[in-house]
Amino acid sequence: MASAHSPAFPPTEPLSMHTGRLPWRKTFIALSVPNFRLWTAGNLLAMTAGWTQRIAQDWLVLQLTGSPTAVGITVAMQFAPMLFFGLFGGVIVDRYSKRMLMVITQSLFAVLSIGLAVLTLLEVVEAWHVFAIAFATGLVTVIDNPARQVIVTELVGQRNLRNAISINSSVFQLAGMIGPAIAGALLLSVGAGPAFVINGVACVVVIGMLGLLRADQMSRVAPSPRAKGQLKEGLAYAVAKPTIIYPVILIAVFAVFGLTMPVLLASYADDVFDVGPGGYGLFNSMVAVGALTGALLSTRRASIRLRTIVICVGATGLLQAAAGLMPSIALFAACLVTVGVASLLFLTASNSLVQMSSNIGIRGRVMSLYVLVLLGGQAIGGPLMGVIIEQFGAHAGMVVSGGVPALAAAIVAVVLARRGQLRLQVQRGRFGPAVRIAPRR
Repeated sequence: MASAHSPAFPPTEPLSMHTGRLPWRKTFIALSVPNFRLWTAGNLLAMTAGWTQRIAQDWLVLQLTGSPTAVGITVAMQFAPMLFFGLFGGVIVDRYSKRMLMVITQSLFAVLSIGLAVLTLLEVVEAWHVFAIAFATGLVTVIDNPARQVIVTELVGQRNLRNAISINSSVFQLAGMIGPAIAGALLLSVGAGPAFVINGVACVVVIGMLGLLRADQMSRVAPSPRAKGQLKEGLAYAVAKPTIIYPVILIAVFAVFGLTMPVLLASYADDVFDVGPGGYGLFNSMVAVGALTGALLSTRRASIRLRTIVICVGATGLLQAAAGLMPSIALFAACLVTVGVASLLFLTASNSLVQMSSNIGIRGRVMSLYVLVLLGGQAIGGPLMGVIIEQFGAHAGMVVSGGVPALAAAIVAVVLARRGQLRLQVQRGRFGPAVRIAPRR
């Protein structure tokens, strides 16, 4: 087995990409690639439909059970397969065609969505049906998500990769703004069933989009040969690189505590502000408005460093904790927008740094680790947050969801400072001393 430091996968590989701040006219430069334009259009449709299904699914479970913990279990069922099998998904993605894998996964998603739609429209759906379909969806995601991450490199090449990642995040958040609004309207008017139909149809459209991609314009990556120890090799490679392992650690903590918004917002809509499914959709849309703003701002980044990630996750945690203390709907919604901005700056920076720090031949395994902690952490966090809310209330849950990631950011900052990679500066400001994180010279 080749080690993580063998010539096949050296610890550092220079990438040919834009490193300076792009002029405004080139903010979306990756969209100049025809394949990526087509991918982005299909991705926007798929993500919007996916958000619509997720919001409808969570609210359906809350209606069936009346329990925030049950909503947390739904989240856990969808993300648990990634926690247990995610690393194997990365090995598969490195071995086979990403486009072929996605055709298979989108076909399975379509079958699962239509199945849930039929159960719901026939009014025979029970909570365990939703749990089972969520778990099956999670199994498919084990392959789909890392393939979705890595195929972007094949579509745009290395030079525009950072910009493409930011555009992908913008699309996801734009979908997160539109999808919950659609879900809220459907839940109020016709129920959850049509939301699941929409997602099934969208998956079929994505399959058609994948078939239209021009293979001769893709930067194909030679599949990794089948060999023993590939999973261990990927883990060793990730652990050896600070620009991979520290973002992964922070993502893991944030996923468990900070990315529990479906559980938190469902409780705020149902118990705290009593605004029903329309309010639940509105709260999710507020987060998405901020996240879309953060994703668009991320396209303007000139560089990404570890300190960027540490600062962003710390700021996100503090803002999320502050949201838990807001006494009115208006102030709560305003806080959700700021949480969306900060969280997307953090998530986009982490995704970009991890991808740019990993060699293409092993990137599937590295990104499967990233996706494992991102989605698998939510499998743990969903039920955990449900229990916290039922025991201590939604306000306490929101404070905990932000406070723990903020504490983790502070600990990582101290560890990096002790290892000589960052230093804390105390500067005299207009309103008193100010502490900032800076690279050690």
